[in-house]
Amino acid sequence: MDPATLAAYDHDAAAFAKDWHEQSAPTDLHEIVARFFIRGGKTCDIGCGSGREVAWLTVNGFAAEGFDASDGLLRQAQDRYPQLKFGHAELPELQGIAANTYDNVLCETVIMHLEPARIAPSVCRLLDIVKPNGILYLSWRVTEGADLRDGHGRLYAAFDTELVRSALTKAMLLLDEEVVSASSGKTIHRLVARKAG
Repeated sequence: MDPATLAAYDHDAAAFAKDWHEQSAPTDLHEIVARFFIRGGKTCDIGCGSGREVAWLTVNGFAAEGFDASDGLLRQAQDRYPQLKFGHAELPELQGIAANTYDNVLCETVIMHLEPARIAPSVCRLLDIVKPNGILYLSWRVTEGADLRDGHGRLYAAFDTELVRSALTKAMLLLDEEVVSASSGKTIHRLVARKAG
């Protein structure tokens, strides 16, 4: 992850967690998960933040665990959900996570925090940890024009969607759309892909 972005999340983890948990529930994301994810399948959330979606997945029948690059956010997740499993992993390496491990992989609004050169390798690695015939959900906040940084210093990379699609040639796209998130109110692009068997 971009170092300044990671530093921002570590420094203000409690405030970010509070904000995310006070947002409206991401009902649009939940509908997509219910529609495409393999029910009961081994599931992970890459970039899990403070654990909100890991908790939702677990309650809704998915054996889920979460990973994040920010130790500050992971502490927030563990404090909120001590019964759930969280671990440290950073894109694109995702060190310690074996290939073909998960039936379902969720990566919600994370890759825009990566330097553009690291986006395609990260998408390839996300697909790598999905089991054959498994499902990858991937979304990112859309930034037009040049890369931006917000008031916290977080990077919002501007990149062509084709960069992501080209990294998913070993998968079938099941959903490919640009929408306004029900939770954040921001424009996001999201893809759902099934890995080849």
